[in-house]
Amino acid sequence: MNIAFLGYGNVGAPLADHLQRAGHNVTLAAHDPHSASVLKAQARNPNLKPLDPQTAVAQSEIVFLATPFNANADAIASVAQQLPGKIIVDCTNPVGPGLTHGLNNTQSGSQALQSLAPQSHIVKAFTIYGYENFENSAYPNYNVKPVMMLCGNNAAAKQAVSQLTADLGWEPLDVGGLEQALHLEHMTLLWIRMVRIHGASPNIVWAALRR
Repeated sequence: MNIAFLGYGNVGAPLADHLQRAGHNVTLAAHDPHSASVLKAQARNPNLKPLDPQTAVAQSEIVFLATPFNANADAIASVAQQLPGKIIVDCTNPVGPGLTHGLNNTQSGSQALQSLAPQSHIVKAFTIYGYENFENSAYPNYNVKPVMMLCGNNAAAKQAVSQLTADLGWEPLDVGGLEQALHLEHMTLLWIRMVRIHGASPNIVWAALRR
């Protein structure tokens, strides 16, 4: 699958790396192919190819958005003409002062993103944990895979993202439409508070157990 990354820092870089190693064609949308962030991503995987953002997105089937939330509008605006019909995987979280919800709980970041790219299919995924679990999703001492919850309004888009999720070693769990993104963002805040504030191990994930 052809995948473009808008943002390849702590979250985007390991996802891009692992997806390329899983056999996907991954490009980094880069205004400057020699930027520090591109070089850092390529240091972990030299097969990650930088392309100008318009070309990277135009050639992709799926776009991963892994920028800081406040950079989403500019990132989307820079490739707006290439986005109609694309699947956008929203890996971002609106975080406000004191680790509150950055949009005051009135709207999810994914719904705000949908308004910026109304002809794209937004799927919220890869958010409910910190970057440590995107570096390594393996929990070999258990007989279940860690779960990756995702949501969106388009069934085919969610199926495509579910397959990528499985490729990365997660159990994909579709939790519903894009209105559920607000709750996934609160799960992210829960994880962040547990780990970054209260000192829990970052090596903690959720699992879906079925009777």
